[in-house]
Amino acid sequence: PSMAAMAAPPPAEPPVPPGRRCPALLGVEPLLFLTTVSLGLQGPLATQYLWDRLGAEHGYSDRNSTESAGCGDGNATADPLRQEVEALVSHWNLYINLGGFFVSLFSVTLFGPWSDSVGRRPALILPAAGMALQTAIYLLVMYLELHVAFFLLGRILSGLTGDYSLILASCFSYVADTSERRVRTFRVAVLEACLGTAGMVASIGGGQWRKAQGYINPFWLAFAASLAATLYAAFFLRESVKQKKASRLFTLSHYKAVYRLYTAPEHPSSRWKLALYSLAFFLIVTVHFGAKDLYVLYELGFPLCWASDLIGYGSAASYLAYLSSLAGLRLLQLCLEDTWVAEMGLISNIAGLVVISLATTTALMFTGYGILFLSMAPTPVIRSKLSKLVSETEQGALFASVACVQGLCSLVATGVFNSLYPATLHFMRGFPFLFGAIILLIPAAILGGIQIWDSKHDYNHFQDASPSPA
Repeated sequence: PSMAAMAAPPPAEPPVPPGRRCPALLGVEPLLFLTTVSLGLQGPLATQYLWDRLGAEHGYSDRNSTESAGCGDGNATADPLRQEVEALVSHWNLYINLGGFFVSLFSVTLFGPWSDSVGRRPALILPAAGMALQTAIYLLVMYLELHVAFFLLGRILSGLTGDYSLILASCFSYVADTSERRVRTFRVAVLEACLGTAGMVASIGGGQWRKAQGYINPFWLAFAASLAATLYAAFFLRESVKQKKASRLFTLSHYKAVYRLYTAPEHPSSRWKLALYSLAFFLIVTVHFGAKDLYVLYELGFPLCWASDLIGYGSAASYLAYLSSLAGLRLLQLCLEDTWVAEMGLISNIAGLVVISLATTTALMFTGYGILFLSMAPTPVIRSKLSKLVSETEQGALFASVACVQGLCSLVATGVFNSLYPATLHFMRGFPFLFGAIILLIPAAILGGIQIWDSKHDYNHFQDASPSPA
């Protein structure tokens, strides 16, 4: 062959028809399900392991806990030794969560924009492998009875590879890459339904398994799930970025890409919309995390006094909101614009939290859970709205910033709601839920205001574009 022929670039691959970029069986949903199961198993089990391990080291055994078992009126004096163990567990959980959050804050905003150039698969393989490494370190701590500080080491190593936050960012970016704008909200809702289903499986199955066989076997399942997710991303997941290009990893340009989203967007009106949608997302997810942290504590106390079986049913009912919201979103999209579906979801959330805040009977508590049936609809709508405000080459940077916001939500929710609950016990046990319902009025106003502004803007634009009568 001639030199010109040898130098010629290879023929371009034929374009992939819309909606057929990735086979249905090779989507990103299985990877998100597996990593969420792994995370859902690790979180509660690690906390319980810290409780048992630190309690044993300080002479607090199961015998102590059974002596004070039962459901009182909430005014009894707590065991000082129990308070000491609770404080130790709380402090170690805080160290582990803060360490993971701050390390992943820098790695997510590095890997997320990087994936816009090199592809999503590397940004999914790395954090899944990091989660497997973290679980392996947790297993070593349990087998060898190492100091619990090694839990923090495992969390930091996972954070260096992006942790679960990068998996969320990359999965939502993957869906934005492979979905048409008109169906993107539903595709995002499917991903969030995977989160709920995996969380339900992990929370119910993990607790029962620990009671039957201890900590080791459930952690082996968490390790296997993370490893399976890594192998799935490496060998079965197809790339979603259409035009990959080489890009340096360790450069400030990736952080600047996130910064430019909010300071120099493609369209001037996108700047304030990005900021307002991000604020609405922050408030909604903070209330969701904060309420979720308190459900079990609220159900254990007087006057509900739930046993473990009812708590399990309540947990399942709270996770079912993911699936019912998916179904409700799909049906309501047939007759309503996405923003108004989100507003109905916020009404469902507000009403459910108000009922739960006043619940004094089991029937009323489950009624509150039932009213929350559409409460998870607003977040996929906001994620979809955000993704439509940026270009195809900025999806990774966008969802990296959203993942960081979600991580911040978890920290703020833990600090605010867990402090508010004991401070308001003397006048209203359910006040934190009522407080959350009031906070949700702000994102409801934000979403409604943006939609009304867009409608007026589109109407004025149509009026200006229409020809004047002769």
